[in-house]
Amino acid sequence: MTAPQLKADIEALLQRGTVIPAHPLALNSSRELDECRQRALSRYYIESGAGGIAVGVHTTQFEIRDPGIDLYEPVLRMAAEEVDAAELDRSFIKVAGICGPTEQALEEAELAARYGYDLGLVSTGGLNSWDEAALLQRMEAIAEVIPIFGFYLQPAVGGKRLSYEFWREIAEIPGVKAIKLAPFNRYQTLDVVRAVCESSRREEIALYTGNDDNIVADLLTTYRFAVNGTKVEKRIVGGLLGHWAVWTRKAVELMSQIIDLRESGDSIPVELLTRGIEISDANAAFFDPGHDFHGCIPGIHEVLRRQGLLEGRWCLNPAEELSLGQMEEIDRVYRAYPHLNDDEFVQAGLTKWLGTT
Repeated sequence: MTAPQLKADIEALLQRGTVIPAHPLALNSSRELDECRQRALSRYYIESGAGGIAVGVHTTQFEIRDPGIDLYEPVLRMAAEEVDAAELDRSFIKVAGICGPTEQALEEAELAARYGYDLGLVSTGGLNSWDEAALLQRMEAIAEVIPIFGFYLQPAVGGKRLSYEFWREIAEIPGVKAIKLAPFNRYQTLDVVRAVCESSRREEIALYTGNDDNIVADLLTTYRFAVNGTKVEKRIVGGLLGHWAVWTRKAVELMSQIIDLRESGDSIPVELLTRGIEISDANAAFFDPGHDFHGCIPGIHEVLRRQGLLEGRWCLNPAEELSLGQMEEIDRVYRAYPHLNDDEFVQAGLTKWLGTT
């Protein structure tokens, strides 16, 4: 069986680098899917200029797969329909989150492929008892169904620590086209980049940051290693981020500025590094690391609620709410960094995205 391939334009965009927001789940006060606002979110990301969306991932809530909830198929379908309806004259990457043991993961990969998703973001969440050999076999099986976006998920939200050797093997799987680095740890991020640089497929794999605490520095850094006596350089070219589920228009502007700097060879302005720290501070308010990320998804929802894209912060799990003091932290970063939000852009498009024109 021949492994599925990416379309040339999608591969080119993936390799150049782009903004891929992790798509949230819109619920009403009964904690049921709010289809109108779910579709409005997709329209917001498309019109923000994002280069793609990731659906069915951590930000979409893993519970969408639970029996009785069964929202994995609807959210994938709706997002794909909105991308098709937009009739874009540019490339747009559709990424589907893939979870669970091999049988479940293959079913999800097949569904994503049927809906025209380009890549599957393959999570190890919930598989902490699996050894690395079993995880590799699972990855190889999924790669026969859909091109793969590897994913180093931080342990604080369900991932497990994975070795350099694991990523070195992952990099040799022909179906792996990209890797999202999200261990929220510089040493573990380095493991993945070095593993890819030392692989035979280093030119074929695009690296994306998922380190929401270190976005700008990740995107500005050139990694350099000596491999068999030859200097090898690699960049983290884009981001697939929960943080980019909010203030997305500003993320697109940031990514454009960074790509221009890369391609021109100009020096990095110090102001851009300062902005990176501001973004990390805002992310701390949204993601709630002070309480082990308990309020991460409600934090994203709160920003979208303030903008009118969501009606409330509701999650499928009623226990998932803002942590003590988190609302005040979101208030603080809104006041401190007004240049980071895209509230005006959202207000200009909200009525259209909600379909109330």
